[in-house]
Amino acid sequence: MDKAKSKMDQKGSGACYSNGLQKTFRSQLSNSGCNPHSPNGGCSTNGTDSFHHLHYDPETNGSPAKRCRLRRRVESVKKNRPPFPWFGMDIGGTLVKLVYFEPKDITAEEEQEEVDNLKSIRRYLTSNVAYGKTGIRDVHLELRNLTLCGRTGNLHFIRFPTLAMHRFIQMGRDKNFSSLHTTLCATGGGAYKFENDFRTMADLELLKLDELDCLIHGLLYVDSVGFNGHPECYYFENPSDTQNCVKRPCSLDNPFPMLLVNIGSGVSILAVYSKDNYKRVTGTSLGGGTFLGLCCLLTGCETFEEALEMASKGDSTNVDKLVKDIYGGDYERFGLQGSAVASSFGHMMSKEKRESISKEDLARATLVTITNNIGSIARMCAVNEKIERVVFVGNFLRINTVSTKLLAYAMDFWSKGQLKALFLEHEGYFGAVGALLELLKPSEEA
Repeated sequence: MDKAKSKMDQKGSGACYSNGLQKTFRSQLSNSGCNPHSPNGGCSTNGTDSFHHLHYDPETNGSPAKRCRLRRRVESVKKNRPPFPWFGMDIGGTLVKLVYFEPKDITAEEEQEEVDNLKSIRRYLTSNVAYGKTGIRDVHLELRNLTLCGRTGNLHFIRFPTLAMHRFIQMGRDKNFSSLHTTLCATGGGAYKFENDFRTMADLELLKLDELDCLIHGLLYVDSVGFNGHPECYYFENPSDTQNCVKRPCSLDNPFPMLLVNIGSGVSILAVYSKDNYKRVTGTSLGGGTFLGLCCLLTGCETFEEALEMASKGDSTNVDKLVKDIYGGDYERFGLQGSAVASSFGHMMSKEKRESISKEDLARATLVTITNNIGSIARMCAVNEKIERVVFVGNFLRINTVSTKLLAYAMDFWSKGQLKALFLEHEGYFGAVGALLELLKPSEEA
């Protein structure tokens, strides 16, 4: 890590990024009359590009002293920003999440001077939506026309199974990635697990970053810039009414305090009081990895997508024992509806029931079991921490409307409407975004 940091400093990677996401960030924007979602980008919405919107002109920008300060600021940013390519990685237990900033403002001079393997990497990443058999670029999540470190471009979101990590490292070696003298900022457990493989197989040094720091910083940044003119955050209106449950956009203005529930292979639950003030309240080992692992065992499926597809067609009540299966109806004294699950997989004690269920039923019951457990723990944490805003993130929620709606229902029902479940469009990519932001962050000397 020290070696990677020293390399980063030698290349002058500092003094260009300041995410500005303090607790007062939103009020500062509103006080300056800026609209982060305006078509022309309004003012600087991320703190990294404020100079970009100053429209630097030494002949027209104020007094000589002001022009001098502005000129020094522009030159400082240009001098200290890291060389391309700009990546951020989150190497999880199940998935690797990669974000890549594609500059769209390359000048003719830059293009002429650009080395061939840098052009090759950019073309490969941006001209494909699939990489090999398992790599996917989530085109629908692309953030367009962002300004970072004075450069305008698009942010791409790519994922592949952690099992394919060695193939990714091999690709980096084949494309001579180490010759680009860039720093690879990585977070997640895999940043430690695969550090030596990056070094020995591809001559690449990783700058390892704390995954929870990256998660929070990445989340706040993406929410601050919005989703191509639309809010990043959403919730479900009428979550207790399956017929009228509707997805609605919302804002994370003044987001603190919030309970952040990160559902990956396992689950971490954080109480977040500001950008840099948070604590890990608890977690559970029963997360997305548990769901997929059990589905593979019970149904023979191979992928997360296949497991969710099966679950969407199943009926968990054929597998789970409900309150009405025990009481014959509702348990009115304690407000337990007859449709509530009393015992997950409780019907599987019966040989007759086991012989009548489908693989789809088993997949659905597994999904409901994992989701209910996460929702129950999250609600108890919210009550204990006295936090009313609960935000769910993580790749377990990708293409998983069953779980998002179930979590929304659980939060609303058991809190009697006091807790609202919030979700974010970029679900599992915030750690990788946070790693990218660290690459662009000013050094301590700056």
